[in-house]
Amino acid sequence: MERDTDRPAVPAEYRAPYAPAWCVDLHMHTTVSDGTDTPEQLLANVKKAGIRLFSVTDHDAIYGAEVLARVLEPEDPLLLSGVEFSCKDTLGKYHILGYGYDPEAAAIRKMVEVSHGYRIEKVLGRLARLREEFGIEFPDEDLRTLMAMHNPGKPHIGNLMVRHGYAPDRGTAIKEYINKVHFRGRYVAPEEAIQAILKSGGIPILAHPSYGSGDELIVGDEMEERLRRLLEFGIQGVEAFYSGFSDKLIAEQLTLADRYHLYVTAGSDYHGSNKMIELGENNLPQQEPLPEGLTRFLEAAEPRMIRGRGREEER
Repeated sequence: MERDTDRPAVPAEYRAPYAPAWCVDLHMHTTVSDGTDTPEQLLANVKKAGIRLFSVTDHDAIYGAEVLARVLEPEDPLLLSGVEFSCKDTLGKYHILGYGYDPEAAAIRKMVEVSHGYRIEKVLGRLARLREEFGIEFPDEDLRTLMAMHNPGKPHIGNLMVRHGYAPDRGTAIKEYINKVHFRGRYVAPEEAIQAILKSGGIPILAHPSYGSGDELIVGDEMEERLRRLLEFGIQGVEAFYSGFSDKLIAEQLTLADRYHLYVTAGSDYHGSNKMIELGENNLPQQEPLPEGLTRFLEAAEPRMIRGRGREEER
C-alpha cells in the first residue's frame, strides 16, 4: 500500500460544509495496544459501521497502522496513519495523537522505540509493587506472554488478576489495585512526541483535551494554560469531538480551536470489548455543517490518506 498523491483522495462527502458523523472516526485501538480487535478484525468492523475515513491510534505503537496499510483493498475505507503517545510534564499527563506521518521516518520510529521502552519499565514496576504490597504473583508462563505483547499495560495486568482470582473484573483490578501502587516511571515529554510527529511529516493533535490523569477533569483557565504550553511545542489541533465529552466540553474545545486557529478532530476511542464505546461514537453532529477546524484538518490530511490498491497495482 502507498500514499496516493496524484489524485484527490477524499470523496466529496468529506468536504465542507457537510459530512455525516459516522463517516469519520480518527481514534481507535487494536490488539497492538489495549484493544480487543486485531487490525484485520478492526477493518472488518469499520466497514460494517459504515465509516469511510478512519485512523488506528494504538498507544506508543505504529505496527497496527502499518498492517492495515498493507491489507487495504481498493473498495475499503480510507486510512490515515495514526499513533497515540502517552506523555507527561510538570503540568500533568497528556495523550498526543499523530496523524499522517511517514511510518518509515526515523523520528517517529525512534519515538515509538523510546515510548515502548518506558511502557515496559512501567509494567515491570507495577508487577513488582503489586507483589510487594498485595502479594499478587503470576506464573512465569503468563509473565512471558505478557512481556511478549506489542504494548502491555494496565488492562493486560488486570486481565491476569481476574484470571488468577485476585479481582472479580478488570475494572476492579485497575481501580482497587493497579492504580493504588506508586513508583517513579519515565514518560515521553509532550514536546518530544510533538516534534517527532512534525519531523515525520505528521499532524500532532491533543487527544481528549479535557481529560487528564484518572478522573481528572481539566477546564477553564487550566485547560487554556495547558494548551498554550503545547502550542509552544507545535501542537496543531484538539480532539474536540470525543465519545466521552458533554456538549459543554465540546463547546469549550471548539472555542479554543477558534481562538488559536487549531485543527479539530473527532474520535470514538474504540477499544473493542475493553470499553463500552462503539465505532463512530464521537459526538460529531449528524446534520450540521462541519466545524471549520475539522474541515481544515481534512484538507490538510488529504494528501496523507491511504487507500487500498489492487494486487496488480502493487506489482
